Amino acid sequence: MSTKPSTQLILSTLLPHLKVAAAYARFMQPKIAALPAKEQGKNFFAAALTDADVAIQNLVEVVLLGSFPEIRFYGEEYESSRNTKYFRATELGLEGDYLVTLDPIDGTKFYMDGHSNYQIILSILNADDFEAVLAISPAQNVYFYALRGEGTFKGTLETNLEGCVPLEIKSPKPAVLLGWGMNAIAPLLKERYQVIDIANDYSSDIQIPNLNGILTGDLSGAVIRAGKFIDAAALAFLAKEAGYLVTTLDGSTLPPLYTCKNYSLPGLILAASKSIHQHLLEATQGLVV
Repeated sequence: MSTKPSTQLILSTLLPHLKVAAAYARFMQPKIAALPAKEQGKNFFAAALTDADVAIQNLVEVVLLGSFPEIRFYGEEYESSRNTKYFRATELGLEGDYLVTLDPIDGTKFYMDGHSNYQIILSILNADDFEAVLAISPAQNVYFYALRGEGTFKGTLETNLEGCVPLEIKSPKPAVLLGWGMNAIAPLLKERYQVIDIANDYSSDIQIPNLNGILTGDLSGAVIRAGKFIDAAALAFLAKEAGYLVTTLDGSTLPPLYTCKNYSLPGLILAASKSIHQHLLEATQGLVV
């Protein structure tokens, strides 16, 4: 096998194309028409599938196959993509054999309803942990990226990787996001925090924070049922590199990725400080997930 590309090379190669994808997403948002919904039970966020999801993934696949034909790749729309069969693999590899993952539109329901806090999330995974994550917010003209152990950086879409600045989250709002199925702990937190229960508080008319609010200071904490590699786990990596505490729901350190199933970490707690983490940890005790 040829020499494996570095994470920096992969990100710098993909970034210009992801900026094109961001412009496409902005253009398409008011015009988008939903494709038939995916079968995902009661979670209507996961059920939203748009033309933009498929088109953006196809663009990234073409760039990857043209630039790094030996790379492993797993995209959210892998089942419907005509390109999946051309990648060497779609699962995690051994140490140093990176897997690139993509959520072409994270927050599809937000996107379809015209909100601005959707993202395009691309990650590079090693066997044990994330090596890099790049998350673009097209409608907000900003992106965040992190390299393992080097912190999280922020820039506008006019900025290259080298021009980004370290992300500093000062005095985040006392708001906590509860992911899908976590509403049972809301009463335990409402005295201290504004609690945003994604399942019950979502509105097609009034924008509420998505998990990426952890990067903008709109959230000081979050509790989610599972951390999918392509979205929630990737955002948790960005938050961790920015100084947030990230643990499992029982306070344990995150398990190695290769021990996880279905491209997902277990439930996660994200917190801006030790005291906030303690409050969220106490609230989750006894919670059956």
